[in-house]
Amino acid sequence: MLDDRHDVPANALRPAARVMRLRRMGASFPTRLSFLRTLLRRLSREGAQVSRPVWQMDAAGFGHAVYSVGLGGHTYSLVAVSTDLPPDQRTDRVIATAWDTAYVLYDGVPTEAEVARIVATAPRQEAARFTDRDLVLSRANKSVRLFSHVVEALKAGRQPDADLVRDTGYLMRTTAVYGNGKFGIADRSRIADRLGLDGPFMAEMLTVWLIRGFTHDLVEHVGGATLDIGLKRHLGIGNSTGLGMAPFLVSHPMLLNAWITARETALARVRAVEFLTSAQIEDLYRLTMRAAQHLAEWNVVDCIGQSRIDRMRQEWPQVAALMTPEVMAGAFPADRLMRVAETFSADTQECLAALLIEPFGELVDDLVDDMATDRRARLDPSMLGTDLAALIDQEWAWAICDYEAPAACHQFWYVSQSKAEPRLGLRHSEPGGELESPLDIARQVCRLAADIRADEKVADLLARCPEHRTAVRRVQALATAPYAEIRDNLIGEDCLPIDMLRCKLSFFGAAKFDPKSDRWTRITLCQGAPLADELDHADDWWLPTFAP
Repeated sequence: MLDDRHDVPANALRPAARVMRLRRMGASFPTRLSFLRTLLRRLSREGAQVSRPVWQMDAAGFGHAVYSVGLGGHTYSLVAVSTDLPPDQRTDRVIATAWDTAYVLYDGVPTEAEVARIVATAPRQEAARFTDRDLVLSRANKSVRLFSHVVEALKAGRQPDADLVRDTGYLMRTTAVYGNGKFGIADRSRIADRLGLDGPFMAEMLTVWLIRGFTHDLVEHVGGATLDIGLKRHLGIGNSTGLGMAPFLVSHPMLLNAWITARETALARVRAVEFLTSAQIEDLYRLTMRAAQHLAEWNVVDCIGQSRIDRMRQEWPQVAALMTPEVMAGAFPADRLMRVAETFSADTQECLAALLIEPFGELVDDLVDDMATDRRARLDPSMLGTDLAALIDQEWAWAICDYEAPAACHQFWYVSQSKAEPRLGLRHSEPGGELESPLDIARQVCRLAADIRADEKVADLLARCPEHRTAVRRVQALATAPYAEIRDNLIGEDCLPIDMLRCKLSFFGAAKFDPKSDRWTRITLCQGAPLADELDHADDWWLPTFAP
């Protein structure tokens, strides 16, 4: 079959009923369509240069700096502020009020007066006032052990311990990267049509990449020496992400559909390639070895997470064994590999899918243009009840169950007043169920199904039962946006929010997920990414490995 918009040969996309299950979403890996990869390709194509017009840091590394870069015909500047934070005030929680460093991505090159304003306000974060020239607001804390070790090593005239650098992977970790009008900064509409920032989370990704460069400069400044280039490339930006991110995929169904559709279309195009070139075959062999090394370096304390990694380590040599010269030189090798791999775990399958997409930039990179969307789910009031019921039978059968059963309504989502972020409560043992957030999409659709009358239009149904408005809209939308819904019960006993987090973070470009429970994880962004002076070869860092 042909892809309708681009007239590019493509296999059928994998069915949403399979792709959108939580377990498979929680096996997601970054791909060349991930947002960081897209951003750095753009910077590379434009020959972007990063300058540092301001560096006012004392010997201990406290002060401020400004970094400027051109992108899409505009200039953006990161204003970085480093402060002396007492150890007892250092916390990664979103409710913290002080951090080691604070940042603003500024629209343009700030004047001295604007720099002074940001230096005074950025460390206060949510408590400060900002302008529509401030595009992104962020903060980060040091990985104290590694940062101090690197400084001490450089001061002593040696490089830091490679194993410690490998195992930690970052000098600082962000605790928030805010965009889109939060706390008075610029709305996305200000930059949504600008080349380079028109894709999802591009301003935030630019901020993270520039912060990463600042952390390198800061540790070298305090240490008084230059960090080894291999170690520097391996040092990305850490992040601790919890339940606050999980509801995003539920509240932005059309955006989720756009992201998954792009990835699945990329895979479908690659599976439709009849014969590989020798260069593509060599790339796939090289990337298969890289993935094996990545898995060998990836260790976590979480039992579930480590068991999945262990199984991938067992299965990956079998994947490599499938890539015989006969298969790779034969017809439709990618499709053949994906079909055989269906016997492996979801994690191994998704890693293989990401790998197969990697060497085909010319074939798939245009898909990133469709990953930002202003599409909204529209309600059709003229639809008959029979047609609405048919949609539920076709796409929502998994949602129909007895939600009075304890296992089916085991959890409830709410927003903590004290911690100002989403939380999960246990319905049958904890108070607060009356404060539940409406993330129970499956239960809402089940209740809708029970109230449908075959000969009644949706308009009349909603006049009679207005509480079903959201469910009707989502049911109707799924008919044309098949990847818009997580096809699992998000209040059920088996729901692991970590799977939702990993899916979203993989689109950011995160790797080496380090879950600390089923509700929050640490990640590393920009690990292995090109440095500011390496953008001429910006696109070969899928699944970073340690190469000092």
